[in-house]
Amino acid sequence: MSLFNRSSPRKLWLIALLGIGSSIALTTLLSAQRTNSVWKYRFERPPVGSITTNIQQEIAFHQRIIQQQPTTGLARAALAQNYLKMARATGDSSWYLLAQQTAEQSLVHLPFENYGAMLVLAKVAVSKHEFTQALALLKQLPPRAESLPLLTTTHLALGDVTTAQKTADTSVRQLPTLGNLALRALVGVARGNDTAAMRDFQAAIAAEEPDEAGSSAWVRTLLGRLYYKRGQLQQAEELYQSALEILPQYPPALLNMAELSVRRWQADPTQTQDRQQAIALYDRFFLTDRQSPTVYDHAALRGLARVQRLQGDVTTADRTWEQAASRLQSDLTDFGHRRELAQLFMDRGQGSDKSAALTLMQAEIKIRQDPETWDTLAAAHLQMGQLEQAQTAMEMALKSGIRDPGLFDRAAAIAAARGQSAQAQMYRARVKSIDPTFDAGARQALGLGVGLSGLN
Repeated sequence: MSLFNRSSPRKLWLIALLGIGSSIALTTLLSAQRTNSVWKYRFERPPVGSITTNIQQEIAFHQRIIQQQPTTGLARAALAQNYLKMARATGDSSWYLLAQQTAEQSLVHLPFENYGAMLVLAKVAVSKHEFTQALALLKQLPPRAESLPLLTTTHLALGDVTTAQKTADTSVRQLPTLGNLALRALVGVARGNDTAAMRDFQAAIAAEEPDEAGSSAWVRTLLGRLYYKRGQLQQAEELYQSALEILPQYPPALLNMAELSVRRWQADPTQTQDRQQAIALYDRFFLTDRQSPTVYDHAALRGLARVQRLQGDVTTADRTWEQAASRLQSDLTDFGHRRELAQLFMDRGQGSDKSAALTLMQAEIKIRQDPETWDTLAAAHLQMGQLEQAQTAMEMALKSGIRDPGLFDRAAAIAAARGQSAQAQMYRARVKSIDPTFDAGARQALGLGVGLSGLN
């Protein structure tokens, strides 16, 4: 059955669970929040559908030029850039592949000094988690303002935080835009420098422009995630809500808000409001009017399966996990979602899932070496009882100085399994120093008992 069939069992389960008042309940729950004026969007929110409509008009414009001039390389490069914009606006993976094909065609017609097409190919490579290929492409380009942020992202993914810092600093010096400041903030997060990260995130919001609503929602979600990992849930919720006020269906904000609701629900299972909000947020994600799969579906399905299992509905949870696995496996060749599939396998924990997760991560670590990838490899080794390998991987995860309570919680579990009680206690103390509110609810929301360290 199609993932987007509106009468699918998953959607029927959601509707039945929530009842006819689900939409009203979600509206009431979210509207009750008060967004800090510091995070409030200063511009008029774009009309629903206007972003993709504008991009589609640009696509049609360049398609007409290509019809009139079939051998033009520049128009194809511009068309590829707009396909990439559509991919990011919708999350529909097919647009990434179309952008790649069009950029390659552009290079056939204009093989020299075709900066735009090369940049699109590098961006698609990053989206497909082909970071070594992306770096090779970027090295062929002059260090212009458009390529430096992508270099920062690539170096972060490859675990080279020092070089990422240099490129991020250069980007901000050249153009202190929302995007460049937000990327430098992510470098600060990777280095464990909360002060620098917070400063850059706030500067990014202050620098936002009215024509970059998607980026405005993105940076608020990132900052909300940082607050979340420091146990400051109210601030995190305000930021997620601010992102949703800009783009009501913005998937990362919806999914992070759902995870926050699960954490609160598990901290106090007697309170049903947070459970209802978590389910309503997944309802809101799945019942949007779209026909194609998106790059966010696997995360939403995995989160929904977690909720179903926490409610004791293991049978339904298993079906939802299977849908998520099928979605990731179909994308494995084109988008390399090995880490995400390994996380799902460990989350599900059935049969040969543990060995399959380890195999995936042993391949993934060859091309991506950021803290989450090392952490996921550590979790895979831990589940297989390979404790020395788990410790080595966890040391690599923490090497950059990142202050992530989930990573230190996993490090404590590994140390305890190795009989290193003093080391385990030290790691637990680090968890509490980073997030004083970290508890069983936080562990459940992050799936730490089964090898998952959080959403992308």
